[in-house]
Amino acid sequence: MRVLLTGGAGYIGSHTATELLNAGHDVTVVDNLANGSRVAVRRAGRLANGVVAFHEDDLLDTRGIERTFEAGPFDAVVHFAGLKAVGESVAEPLRYYRINLTSTMNLVETMLAQGVRHLVFSSSATVYGDPERVPIDETCAVHDASNPYGRTKLFLERILEDVVRAHPDMNVARLRYFNPAGAHPSGDIGEDPSGIPNNLLPYVTQVAVGRREILTVNGDDYPTPDGTCIRDYLHVTDLARGHVAALEKLATHPGLVTYNLGTGRGQSVYEVIRAYERATGVEIPFRVGPRRAGDIPTSYTDPSLAEAELGWRAEKTIEDICRYAHEWQTRNPTGYPED
Repeated sequence: MRVLLTGGAGYIGSHTATELLNAGHDVTVVDNLANGSRVAVRRAGRLANGVVAFHEDDLLDTRGIERTFEAGPFDAVVHFAGLKAVGESVAEPLRYYRINLTSTMNLVETMLAQGVRHLVFSSSATVYGDPERVPIDETCAVHDASNPYGRTKLFLERILEDVVRAHPDMNVARLRYFNPAGAHPSGDIGEDPSGIPNNLLPYVTQVAVGRREILTVNGDDYPTPDGTCIRDYLHVTDLARGHVAALEKLATHPGLVTYNLGTGRGQSVYEVIRAYERATGVEIPFRVGPRRAGDIPTSYTDPSLAEAELGWRAEKTIEDICRYAHEWQTRNPTGYPED
């Protein structure tokens, strides 16, 4: 397939570009580089002995999207572009609603106009809010989310339901994934957030290489065994393979499908710190800070539906995640170089 990756210069997008190339697909990336890198795109292609075409454009600019599609044609879109930080969304909800909703609606309108009918949508486990039970499966209630970021994903899932209902030839896979982490085993591509990391692993790796002095643990008074939040940490290349599997599913089983992607196991913040220290031999100093707005105590999935219908399952352990994340940060202590 000829696949367009929106936000493909970012963390998950660059890893997915590599896995798509490995699977024999042609890949084009469109990204506004707000939190992405041209270097990541080039390295992603090189890792698969291929080339990723790149367009610098913003999905808020309808003419820019049209230019990208005119450079096609494309058979499918994998949609990553958007803002994704939980705490930031609580502080800036209007910005999150405007960017995430408008950009996706612009994209889907252009897809319909251009006759592109396969979409893999990057959703999130945050659509389950404070879940009714764990492990979370696809039958769990989706009635609200615990933060504005999660609500943008929830609203967009509803919008896509309506689009498929109005356009029965439109095929959409909604992937609700849990906590992507780690880096490509080569150490060439990885997570390179701007500013203070919002996610745990890049914060830990930056402390490990001396880029930051100490890790702040966001609360240790949650109702969990050690008081810290529990999450399902999924290696980013496993997650990328999930997108490839979902794309290929749409080619043979059209319609609207929804899958949780995760390992089925949860680790607390303290457990992740200990796993990192075991995997790397580096001690991680930390202090306990206040809770972060929008966080829930426990979230991990039951991934059995994805295994049954996509033939997909996570392969890498939390130790693998930590080891590869450390390798990435050690080789790239300040992140990607300037283009």
